[in-house]
Amino acid sequence: MTATSNSAELPLGRTGSATVRVVETLMAPHMGSGRAPVFATPALVALMEAAAVDCVESALDDSQETLGIHIDVEHIAATPQGMEVTARAELIQRDGRKLTFALEARDGRELIGRGHHTRIIVDSARFRAKVQAKGAA
Repeated sequence: MTATSNSAELPLGRTGSATVRVVETLMAPHMGSGRAPVFATPALVALMEAAAVDCVESALDDSQETLGIHIDVEHIAATPQGMEVTARAELIQRDGRKLTFALEARDGRELIGRGHHTRIIVDSARFRAKVQAKGAA
């Protein structure tokens, strides 16, 4: 498969974002990532991935989507319940179907996380058929 036919709509520097309010279900004890009453690292990772999806999915053909294949995140500050966290993803590299993003997340006071994320562009129908075949095996 070649890169998306809408590749002109995926310029480097393109950004996306995602925001959540820290509620009990997004805290470490609820997610099984520790006892501290703070925004969980798995929730931070999911939020950052959502920002990357927001960055590119709307520019793809209807027959395409992206899949996350690698993420490297540093969770550098704690966020208590009730605060809002916003993640931002910037497309920094494109190599055919492979897209690389710089990530950062901030709460209302400071930078709380940063990292890099790689996604690939896939043909949706082909990918879903492979997953269905795997499940039927």
